[in-house]
Amino acid sequence: MSAPLEDTADDVATGIAAGYAFTGPALDLGSVVHGGAPHPDAQVRVPLSMMTQHGLIAGATGTGKTKTLQLLAEQLSAQGVPVVLADVKGDLTGLSRPGEPGDRITARATGTADAWTATGYPVEYLALGGLGTGVPVRSTITSFGPVLLSKVMGLNKTQESSLGLVFHYADAAGLPLLDLKDLRSVISWLVSDEGKADLQGLGGLSKATAGVILRELIALDDLGGDVFFGEPEWDTADLMRTAPDGRGVISSVELSAVQDRPALFSTFLMWLLADLFEDLPEVGEVDKPKLVFFFDEAHLLFTGASTAFLDSVTQTVRLIRSKGVGVFFVTQNPTDVPTAVLGQLGNRVQHALRAFTPDDATALKKTVKTYPKSDAYDIAETLTSLGTGEAIVTVLSERGAPTPVAWTMLRAPRSFMGAVEPAQLQAAVAASALLPRYGAAVDRESAYERLATRLAPPPTAPTPAPAVRVGDVGGGPARTGPREGDSGRPRQAAGTSGL
Repeated sequence: MSAPLEDTADDVATGIAAGYAFTGPALDLGSVVHGGAPHPDAQVRVPLSMMTQHGLIAGATGTGKTKTLQLLAEQLSAQGVPVVLADVKGDLTGLSRPGEPGDRITARATGTADAWTATGYPVEYLALGGLGTGVPVRSTITSFGPVLLSKVMGLNKTQESSLGLVFHYADAAGLPLLDLKDLRSVISWLVSDEGKADLQGLGGLSKATAGVILRELIALDDLGGDVFFGEPEWDTADLMRTAPDGRGVISSVELSAVQDRPALFSTFLMWLLADLFEDLPEVGEVDKPKLVFFFDEAHLLFTGASTAFLDSVTQTVRLIRSKGVGVFFVTQNPTDVPTAVLGQLGNRVQHALRAFTPDDATALKKTVKTYPKSDAYDIAETLTSLGTGEAIVTVLSERGAPTPVAWTMLRAPRSFMGAVEPAQLQAAVAASALLPRYGAAVDRESAYERLATRLAPPPTAPTPAPAVRVGDVGGGPARTGPREGDSGRPRQAAGTSGL
């Protein structure tokens, strides 16, 4: 006689959970679901050491991606790992505040065998250029570089190459590029009559292309891009901090104020990641990450990207794990991420996908092919049947092998699932130890000032004193020079437009 369905489901769930029975520290994701119910004794986990092997959190809108990000960030912080995350909608500010118990939390805790306790975590609130509520994060134009800047401005391959020549010229000419007006002034100089010899010396940069780049810079300035570039430049070491109690600080970059500039904020986040790569030493294999970076709305990063940009992202993601940094991309569909990057994401949390359109169906088929074969689930059917807060999970084991596919009921975050009050957020930012360092923008001498000096008109010669002829005393002076105040206006320097 066959075993009851419940026993069969328990056996399957136990067999799946055996693939997640790690010996070292791990993050608890939730419990295995099989036979239509969760199995609290069958736990799904991800080794802490494998968080440097990167990951993907994907799923349709409203399926629970943000809560999964919150759950992972909490546990990383609790184990002393600093976290950087993008808060696109402003609903992750609640990480600093303990969660609120309720019937849904209790039911979720029971189904996942979680001794849930309301907990707040150490959070540093950041904002790009200070747009929004947070400590301002800025980059110099030179540090940002021509490849990332080309992505922001939507330049084509030829224009991107030409922008690289401008950067090279500025460096060779001793013209520091700190903010947008510096770069605009250099290009304005190159297209001016005074700078045309320098333009011709660059060879690969035409006046027409320089003009296109200049117009795009003006458009970027009009969109508010001027506040993102400048000094004091953000020091990525300030992302690697721990709180006095040993927990990792969660650096939450608020992006809700710049949602209408997706190319700018997504590329700026990529700059943060690339800057980390440049600054951190090689550490090889680690017991726990030095930092984990969550890249929300990842599709914005790759949309319309040039080959050079994609190559740069791919290389950074591939090599940064040797610096002890893990990167998780958060997006709606795995197909949003280029294959070269997707192949490097060893940990996968896939929430529900929809198959309402032919394109959705095609994306679903492609997603299924990226998972290990499963005897326990029809993955295509499961992906369209998952409830909110449930996901298909596979991670890398401690020896680097993929774990069995597990339909998982995910644990509930322990912090507040929502936004904190604006007054509380503002108070937290005002109390930040980083605000005195980064709060006020600094504008020191750079390309703009140096070129303005170069283009300034020569000083006007002093007006000679009027000559007085003998015999004119008492009869009114006879003037041989111009009368006081009659000296002509200095002419406007050529080529200063746009500086």
